[in-house]
This record gives sequence, structure tokens and C-alpha cells, in this order.
Amino acid sequence: MQNTHEVTNQVPPLTGHDVSADPALLEALRREGAGWAESEVRELGVKAGGHEAQEWGRLAERHSPVLHTHDRYGHRIDEVEFHPYWHELMTVAVEHGLHGAPWADGRPGAHVARAAKTFVWAQVDAGHLCPVSMTYAAVPALRAEPELAAVYEPLLTSPSYDFGLRVPTGKRGLIAGMSMTEKQGGSDVRANTTRAVPTGEAGEYALTGHKWFTSAPMSDVFLTLAQAPGGLSCFLLPRVLPDGSRNAIRLQRLKDKLGNRSNASGEIEYAGALGRLVGEEGRGVATIIRMVNMTRLDCALSSASGMRLGLVHAVHHATHRRAFGARLIDQPLMTNVLADLAVEAEAATIAAMRLAGAVDRAAAGDAGEDQLRRLALAVTKYWVCKRAPAHAAEALECLGGNGFVEDSGLPRLYREAPLPSIWEGSGNVAALDVLRAMARQPVAVEAFFAEVDLAAGADRRLDAAVARLRKELAELGDPEALQFRARRLVERLALLFQGSLLVRYGHPAVADAFCASRLDADGGLAFGTLPTGLDTAAIVERGAPGYPAA
Repeated sequence: MQNTHEVTNQVPPLTGHDVSADPALLEALRREGAGWAESEVRELGVKAGGHEAQEWGRLAERHSPVLHTHDRYGHRIDEVEFHPYWHELMTVAVEHGLHGAPWADGRPGAHVARAAKTFVWAQVDAGHLCPVSMTYAAVPALRAEPELAAVYEPLLTSPSYDFGLRVPTGKRGLIAGMSMTEKQGGSDVRANTTRAVPTGEAGEYALTGHKWFTSAPMSDVFLTLAQAPGGLSCFLLPRVLPDGSRNAIRLQRLKDKLGNRSNASGEIEYAGALGRLVGEEGRGVATIIRMVNMTRLDCALSSASGMRLGLVHAVHHATHRRAFGARLIDQPLMTNVLADLAVEAEAATIAAMRLAGAVDRAAAGDAGEDQLRRLALAVTKYWVCKRAPAHAAEALECLGGNGFVEDSGLPRLYREAPLPSIWEGSGNVAALDVLRAMARQPVAVEAFFAEVDLAAGADRRLDAAVARLRKELAELGDPEALQFRARRLVERLALLFQGSLLVRYGHPAVADAFCASRLDADGGLAFGTLPTGLDTAAIVERGAPGYPAA
């Protein structure tokens, strides 16, 4: 065939890099007490940036799970078939302790180490981290019933991924799911109608009802909510009963989702499924909220990780692509956009990792850190997850038309970006939760502002923003008006939290740009509207992909 053209001015593949070579991440890892895990984080980062792992993620997403309700003979089996690479992804995640491992690890910083590894490995595929996250979050909820925790916690924290429907106590390791929402209520779980009737066996109930959205329905055990005689309660349901028979959990269909397509999410029915009560009857929300608090941390981590992924792709592209006689990265307006994306990604990362540190210290008995986590996590989950879709869209646009093509990987990131904002309470639910915490737990508000005040005097713009918010809080009116303004209030809280952390710990150029663009009244609304006078070159440099030493 006659050669019609030469391929020039195309960007080389982004592969073979170290995903963990992220200054904001590694600085936070050390600062929050998990520097001892850096070598493992780096090892995972190199694996995440390699061609093999990237193919695992791409193909697991491209070939979505398939539901098989019956076998060839007509027997009900309720199984989900995954692409083989899904299991490779899960194996790496579990072996590296991204699931429940921190609860069994007595070292200070175990939750921070796990957060950093989650941040890194999520950039391969976010979908499989849904069941990994739920397994992590199930442990504190299960501890409401010490007898069950004694049996299941060692398996939920085991470093073995053991896929397949078998009696849970006979497996090398377990994956846990969460099944709360129903079609008539969604986030309003008190509207749930699934019934739980005592069987006569101690702590055992038979559950009947329909769950509208259950992710990872092939998990070994589920924490679920149902109406018991004493009110809404929490239960642990195994997929396989102790006698080896399958519990009456019917998989009705899998959801056809916008993104997160490597992960199966489905509707299930309990047809007299047997479960054990976790905690007290009527205390189901209080019990399962322990799980929700942990998965909310992972929502923030996932969004921050996605921002980093989009930023790295954008900087890589702009470094190698030329237009109008110069490299894109050397053109002032593109530099502004890239720097703005970098500032947002770093702010999200530093906040999420600070909260992982709060989880560690709260688990060790620090009441002040627990109160900070209570408010700051809801605030951060709301804002970081809200920013992720806009960030992904701008990163995609940096690649121009190439970014709109599946081969670039950016459409997949774009489809994934809205999900963390919906999971574990959509924007309104998260904002209302902040109001509830502020009203019922004033000590949490004190802990929040005590953290922000540690940066007092370091930046006049931050000080002015804190003063404005304090004045606004003092003038808040009736509850209805407060709810109407809830999103604005939570946004301000999130920006103060991020700004204070950047001023204290961040790169000076990043902190300066954040305060100038997010806290000053004259900041622009779109990405790429940073004011002049900033060290954008230093900021963009922190967003470039890193490569392992030869």
C-alpha cells in the first residue's frame, strides 16, 4: 500500500510511569504518620502505571459483568460472571490491604497507608474498589455485635481474595457488601419496607423485601437494613448458609450504569433470606452509619484520585503536543488551565489524606480527631465529589477531540466522576448531614474551627474568609432559611478546610494560587481563571507524571 502520510505531533502513550510519584500524596503520607508504607505505595504505584494493570482496568470496564439467574438446567443460581481481569484487580487490592486490613494492623498510620494505596490503585480502575471499600467499612459496623465480629473480622481483614460462593467461614478471605436503599425511599432508608421476622433461633431473622441498588451482589456477606418488630434494624446476611445451601437472595437484574461499569450493581430480593441481627433492634441506622462514615472517606479519596489521573493525562498531553508553533504547555492560557487543575487536585488530596489521619487517631482514642472527622468528612465528601465532574471535563478538553475518544481513557474518567457524589448520600444529603452535625454536635464545630485556626495569621485571604464565615454563622436565621443555604455554607467550610491545610503544609505556590482563586472574592468560576502573579510553572510541574528510577 502506498504511504499517504506520516504520523507526527502525536502524544506517546502514558504508560510505564509511577502513579504514586505525586508530591502531595507522598508528603501527606509521611506527615500523617505512615511514612513506613512508602515503599509499598511506590511498588503499587509502579504497578498501577504499567501496561499490564492498565489493560486489566480497561478490559474489565469494557466487558461489563453478566448476570446468570439460572443454569442450563433451570436451577436458580444467581451468579455474576466477571471478566478475568476483574479478579486480577481484586487480588492486588486485597493483597495490598486496601480492604479491611487496617483494622487488624496495629501500626500507627495504618488507615493513612491504606488511603494512599487506594488513591494510587483507583487510577487503574475505580469500579472494583466499590466492594473493596465496603469490606473496609463493614468492620466498624460489625463490631456492634462482638460475637459476629469475632467470627467474621479475621476473614474480612485477611490478605486473601477468595472468590466463589461457599460457606463464608470456610473461605480464606471475605468480601462484604452493603444493601440499604429501596425504590420508594432511596436515601430515606426509614421508608424501607423490607421485613425481618425472628425465626426463633437466637439473633436470627428471615428477611423479605426488595432492594433497589446493591453494588457488588456477589459479595460473601451483606450488611442490610430491614424493619424488625422493634423498628429499622441492621442485619448480616451471608450468600451461602452454614449448611452449604444458598441463602434466599435473588438477583433480579444488573443496573445499566453511566460509569463504574466493571462493577456489578443490581436489584435483589430477599425471599425469606436468613440473617443475623447486628446491634439492637431499632438502631439500624446508628449501626450502619459506622459503615457509611468509612465509605464516605473512600468517596473523597476516589474523587481526589480521579482528579490526579485527569491532571496527569492533561499535563502529559500538553507536554508533547504542539499547536500554533509552540508546545501547549508553554502557552500561557493552557498553563493557567493546567495549574488550576493541579491546585484543585492537590486541595482534594491534602484534605482526603488529612481525614484518613483523623480516622487513625480517632481509632486510637483521640476524641478531638473523631469530632473533626465527623464534620470535616461530610464537608469534604460533599465538595470534593462535587468538583470531580467539572475537573474531569476540563482535563478531557485539554486533549481536544482526542480526549473525547475512548482510546484516550478520559471518557471513562468522565463517566465515573459523578458517582462518588451520589454514593453514600448525594449532595443534598451530605449538606443536610453537615447541618445536623453542627446542630447536634457543637463540639464538632469547635474541632473543625480549631483545625482551621492552626493556619491563622499565615495568609490574609484565608484569615478574611474565616472571619466572613464566622460572621455568617453567627447571623444564621430560621432552620428553613438555613437549609436553603446549606450548599453554600458547606462549600465555604470545605474551602476553608482545604485552604488551611494548604497554607500549613502545601507547596507555597499551590497555597498562594488556592487562596487567590478560591478565597478571594474576585476569583473566576471556570478552570483556567487564575489571576496573574502566581508561580504556575512550579504548580504544573507537580502535576507531571513521574517515572521510576532506571
